[in-house]
Amino acid sequence: MTDDAPAPETKAAPASNWLTGARAGYLALGVSVVALGLAAAPYFTGGGENVRAYLLKHPEVLQEASQALQEKGEQARVDETNQAAAANAALLKPDPRDPSFGPADAKVTVIEFFDFRCPGCKAVAHDYRALMAAHPEVRFVFKDWPILDRGEDVTSQYAARAALAAHQQGKYLEVYDALMTERALSIEAIDRILAEHGVDMTRAKAAVASPETTRHIADIHTTAAALRLQGTPTFLVNGKASPSIDPAEVGKMIEAAKR
Repeated sequence: MTDDAPAPETKAAPASNWLTGARAGYLALGVSVVALGLAAAPYFTGGGENVRAYLLKHPEVLQEASQALQEKGEQARVDETNQAAAANAALLKPDPRDPSFGPADAKVTVIEFFDFRCPGCKAVAHDYRALMAAHPEVRFVFKDWPILDRGEDVTSQYAARAALAAHQQGKYLEVYDALMTERALSIEAIDRILAEHGVDMTRAKAAVASPETTRHIADIHTTAAALRLQGTPTFLVNGKASPSIDPAEVGKMIEAAKR
């Protein structure tokens, strides 16, 4: 998942490519730490030179160690969210204000916390929508969580409000798809997308500015904080956080929950 730092808009890439890029920095850090250990090895007694020689001959060990370190960190974040979700189960109960699709009495519920400008969210949006189509028996809930605004930039906030306004007019999913596809979101682009999809702009503008919408988004922020969420997108399946943003991993969790 991404963190809450702003990122430049880029064309949505396949989920696997995005995941690879996101991990590159972490991998470089891990390799640097191990390399530092190698540099220090000759100054220790007890076979340090032999260890150094072995690792230089088998560099794949460095990658495996870095990968293990990364996975340990990711699992710790997932565990923290799962513990928080168990302690705050009421926060994950159905909220009629949230856009949601699928049977109200579904055995499995998937919740996505996302920001329309998040590169990771954009990268997986198409496959996630395909996952929805493949599982009509599952309830899918959308939590518009705008976290990428900084200073006077309110584009993420406006996009979330606009999408919720479209939801009030029964046009959420088509607007969601278009906002995720748009490479460079701006307030003008968001308004254009609403209009192109038949949203009544007078009603939408009123909903965007309404205290009710402000309260709704504030409540989503409160829920995310209580769940110790660290970035977008975050997916939860029956209250359990996915260890990956890859919709295929979410799909596996859905199948496990159905069993």
